[in-house]
Amino acid sequence: MLQIAFIRENQEKVVKALAKKHMDAKAIVEEIVQTDDLRRSTQSEYESTLAESNKLSKDIGEMMKNGEKSKAEILKQKTVQLRELGKELSEKVDAFANEITQKLYLLPNLPAEIVPEGKTPEENINVFEEGEVPKLHEGALPHWELVKKYDIIDFELGNKITGAGFPVYKGKGAKLQRALITYFLDKNTDAGYLEYQVPHLVNEASAYGTGQLPDKDGQMYHDATDDLYLIPTAEVPVTNIFRDVILSENELPVKCTGYTPCFRREAGSYGAHVRGLNRLHQFDKVEIVRVEHPEKSYEALDEMVEHVKDIMRELKLPYRILRLCGGDMSFASALTYDFEVFSTAQDRWLEISSVSNFETFQANRLKLRFKDKDGKNQLAHTLNGSSLALPRVLAGILENYQTPEGIVVPEVLRKYTGFDIIN
Repeated sequence: MLQIAFIRENQEKVVKALAKKHMDAKAIVEEIVQTDDLRRSTQSEYESTLAESNKLSKDIGEMMKNGEKSKAEILKQKTVQLRELGKELSEKVDAFANEITQKLYLLPNLPAEIVPEGKTPEENINVFEEGEVPKLHEGALPHWELVKKYDIIDFELGNKITGAGFPVYKGKGAKLQRALITYFLDKNTDAGYLEYQVPHLVNEASAYGTGQLPDKDGQMYHDATDDLYLIPTAEVPVTNIFRDVILSENELPVKCTGYTPCFRREAGSYGAHVRGLNRLHQFDKVEIVRVEHPEKSYEALDEMVEHVKDIMRELKLPYRILRLCGGDMSFASALTYDFEVFSTAQDRWLEISSVSNFETFQANRLKLRFKDKDGKNQLAHTLNGSSLALPRVLAGILENYQTPEGIVVPEVLRKYTGFDIIN
């Protein structure tokens, strides 16, 4: 959530920046400032009323001491009126403040200056590419055919049990999935991230805290009975560990990792590009989350990018990194780098990770602060990244590592799987 003080002082800058995310924010920014003007004037009136009431109460006390009862009674009637007026004004201040908050919830985060212009994924900038695309044997198959051939993932069975987008992993497929999760967690904890196991359901405050609500309301699975949301990513519960927390400066950075299943409705996703593991309603993901000093968050972002690079190098998968353009960025992000693996059998790039800096956007919603060396409370910066999302990583492994004899397991995973080929 953007800060009202910043918006007041930088109205044109905010409108111009949000235009990069293809939002015409002029009207809502003006409404926010006008409503804040009303809140301020009403707050001033309330404080004057309160001050007058307090002065009269003091005068009444003096009059009662001096035996001026009749005068005191007249003033008492006035204090009653002032208290009633004060109550009305206080309620108005709260109503204006709530109206401002609801409008602020609708504004995305401002993109960083280096975010490129653009509306579509085709306008993202390729900033790095590494790894050799393997030459597959004749008759190589896409992963949805491979999993059927080797009986390791059953999409039809998942459809029977739940519905489309909920696959069942079997045998070596299940073990390879578990190996990836353990490997990712080990890499993250070795890099200094503290592992958490967190709830897979969150309350409304948590979903608002990281920016999923109200922006992604239609994409989240919601249990109306208990008013809880199935998480779309571990970022939500892990980051909310620090909601309403004031850290000391020497506690920064905070580095967390966690594995969770993730649930996304993905309404409107159809076509060949979402076949198999390419897009699911339930999938596994290992996440990294950081809470950083504002002066060090972009250095931390670079460090997170290098960390994911190291994982891709060990998996020996061809990948590239994109700096997302304004129109392809998430609601809460100030700067995002997407990692994509090349799927040789599909002859296309598949997104496997987003690494983002949210600056103070989430921290302002979460009231996540740190006490600086001067003893003042400041908003922290939050960051997160997929390290990694499993479905498309798995698709990349199955397709790029296929041979006529079977699917070779990447060397780095063999100590976790206990086998080196799926055949």
